[in-house]
Amino acid sequence: MAKSKLIKVSKKIADKAVGGYKKIENGVVGGYKKIEYGFVDRFLTRDGETVEQAKKRLEESVHRS
Repeated sequence: MAKSKLIKVSKKIADKAVGGYKKIENGVVGGYKKIEYGFVDRFLTRDGETVEQAKKRLEESVHRS
């Protein structure tokens, strides 16, 4: 019985740790994407071009090099 309690507690701790990590990861990735979007919009888009179009154009130019 002691092992099963230990396993349950260990699983709860692991679930909390993974949940906390996911929250941090989502926050960091979300923040990065906002910064990336703003940078591309401000500095890398051409006249009338959307951010998505600019990203695609830049990605294609990198793969051609």
